[in-house]
Amino acid sequence: MDFKDLLARVKSTGVGTADVVDAIWMLHSHRGHISGLVGPPGNETIIGPALTISFMPTRDDVMDRALHGLGPAFYQAVADHDPSGAVLVMASNGHPTTSMGGSTKLSRVENLGMAGVVSDGSLRDFDEIGAYSFSAYCHGEAIMRGGPEVLPFLSDVPVAVGGVTVIPGDIIFADPTGVAVVPAAEADKIFEMAIENKAAELGMLQMIAAEDPAVVLAEGSGEV
Repeated sequence: MDFKDLLARVKSTGVGTADVVDAIWMLHSHRGHISGLVGPPGNETIIGPALTISFMPTRDDVMDRALHGLGPAFYQAVADHDPSGAVLVMASNGHPTTSMGGSTKLSRVENLGMAGVVSDGSLRDFDEIGAYSFSAYCHGEAIMRGGPEVLPFLSDVPVAVGGVTVIPGDIIFADPTGVAVVPAAEADKIFEMAIENKAAELGMLQMIAAEDPAVVLAEGSGEV
């Protein structure tokens, strides 16, 4: 899948996260959306495969801080994958206001040409991260470093982010309205459905503009 071409296509058709989520729901009953995330001003729409890191509450007896820093976890997450255009997904595991990283450590995302970062934890240094070429979506901006509370524990594993299971390789679609987690095996079908649904929605706008209120009151609109 050429994500640059797909991104250009969805932008040209006006497809957003809600349209992708609707398409997921047409195939599955499970939750596929993460809402309530924010980021630096200027965040853009991103599409790319998920590379994952799971953070856990710090345990001095089982976590060597030198080995359980974001650097080792990051390179473990990307080791068996092409990071170019991918999305780093970091699970806070119940620590939404704790920092998962800041502009210095996340410069690795920029260095490898990744599309973005998604986390249900917080990030530091919004101004600096906003100057990078990738987009970042998270719970909010943190001030204090996260190491005293959480550390990266596992990489390249399924994670739970914002109530959604994310498996490495899932396709992440994110814009300022939210995040959709698309099963990789069905990504082509789901994005085509989202594009078709958006076109149908635009057609419905024209129908609504021309509708007769009396007919709608008498017969209903046919909307579901």
